[in-house]
Amino acid sequence: MKKLFFVVAFSAMIFCTTEAQNLRTPAPSPTQMVKQDFALSSVELTYSRPALKGRKIFGDLVPYGKVWRTGANSATVITFGEEVNFGGTKVPAGKYGLLSMPGAQEWTLILSKQLDVTSPGAYKQDQDVVRVKAAPMELPFNVQSFTIMFDDVKASSMNLMLLWDNVAVSVPIKSDVETKVMAQIDNMMNKDNRPYFNAAMYYMENGKDMTTAVKWLDKALEQNPKAFWIHHQKANALAKQGKKSEAIASAQKSIELAKEAKNDDYVALNEKLLVTLK
Repeated sequence: MKKLFFVVAFSAMIFCTTEAQNLRTPAPSPTQMVKQDFALSSVELTYSRPALKGRKIFGDLVPYGKVWRTGANSATVITFGEEVNFGGTKVPAGKYGLLSMPGAQEWTLILSKQLDVTSPGAYKQDQDVVRVKAAPMELPFNVQSFTIMFDDVKASSMNLMLLWDNVAVSVPIKSDVETKVMAQIDNMMNKDNRPYFNAAMYYMENGKDMTTAVKWLDKALEQNPKAFWIHHQKANALAKQGKKSEAIASAQKSIELAKEAKNDDYVALNEKLLVTLK
């Protein structure tokens, strides 16, 4: 009987232990992975998001003047797909630990070669890649969950934003897209398969020479005469040059071809453009 009792008790203990090991509960500071297309590649970020929970954060839970992992749980890691300018300093493509030192009047944002810093004691300053100073901004509202995001995203610039409680910190990130794209265009225009349409669109969207843009759109139309979308963009380029009659003719041609292709969207786009050309 004693032996039977021992077997039953041991089995119950194993069962309970197994159940405890399999128990899954929500993470108190859930991990978030952010991927932002930027310049000619992307920027990826992985961090954990602690909650406010009515606590005093900066200067208390997160002390001033000490290295913070910029999140909770694991280290915060940021990956740049190409060389960028981070807060005024060039940073090669690669993966970095994103650390910070909060302050009442000034923050220091740090990109480090260390990818595993979760406490001030693990931090080694000689592994810094760049340090950036930033002034914290007071928000008129509280952000409940710590948030890192990319804001004001443009072709060659955006801002890395840190938000929690009623504090926001921003660091500019830039990329020399202009040099890279122009080098591609110069190189590819000397080859047989020339990207006339894409090159023309880049010129139009970035305020470059419209005469060259129109010339490339004409070349693109030689390759694809019934491309109503190219006729539409040619009309836009001609309108930018102030050549209204030519722009109207190109828009009308685009409408004709778009109707043939049963593309109502481009019919509407051209009709709106024609209204502006009257």
